[in-house]
Amino acid sequence: MAAETQKELEQLKKRFLDLAERAYSQGRFAFTGFLSLAEQDALQEAMGKNALCPFALWGGNEDCERRMARFGSPGELGYEEDFPIAALKISPLSEKYADDLSHRDFLGAVMNLGIDRSTVGDIFLEEKHAWIFCTETIAPFICENLDRVRHTSVRCVQVDKNASAGEWPEARKPEAVRIVVSANRADAVAAKVFNLSRSRSLDLFRAGKVYVNGRLCENNSLALKQQDRVSVRGFGRFLFLEEGTETKKGRLSVTVGIYR
Repeated sequence: MAAETQKELEQLKKRFLDLAERAYSQGRFAFTGFLSLAEQDALQEAMGKNALCPFALWGGNEDCERRMARFGSPGELGYEEDFPIAALKISPLSEKYADDLSHRDFLGAVMNLGIDRSTVGDIFLEEKHAWIFCTETIAPFICENLDRVRHTSVRCVQVDKNASAGEWPEARKPEAVRIVVSANRADAVAAKVFNLSRSRSLDLFRAGKVYVNGRLCENNSLALKQQDRVSVRGFGRFLFLEEGTETKKGRLSVTVGIYR
């Protein structure tokens, strides 16, 4: 279900409406694969024009950026159904001789198995290990076939959702950082967080690479509010935690949570 071009996103909107109609008419939940931020924005736009069927988004934990959509609600359908998401833990066979692997290394190894991007969600790194969210149907295939990440031999196991605390990957905690900006405008804060010029930050808004709370943000002067989540494709993301006091030079001291 991956889509990037405008034509593909328009086709995806129709697909979302079809899934919503199916859930409504059949009285059962319908699910998408994992959606990118652009695809989630297309979903919000499509469903905003047609409130026929409620939907929810979930990626495995509350910090996930790539998320599935579930059409239908327990209240209306009269039953509950979990999102078909599995978590895999990938560990080196020998930590002592393992490479220092990046997010790109793990994602590349999984994609080299020839599976669709929509079957894989977020990846969380923990020292030389990684947690990967994926669809329940693709999980056995990945576990059986993923045995190497770059030059490191690995084992891949699926984690039981009902396992004891600590077995299922938890949301990452952002690092709270105090910064000084001219204003709590989205472009000013993003420029400071990612060490960009204001013109470069503005270019990112114009290129459609900035999302606030999962929605495409084309308004670079948007005033950020407490708990707003900002994602900039190619750079990372942060949480706007608190607007502080004005400095002696008339600037604004704010606190952001940066995801490292």
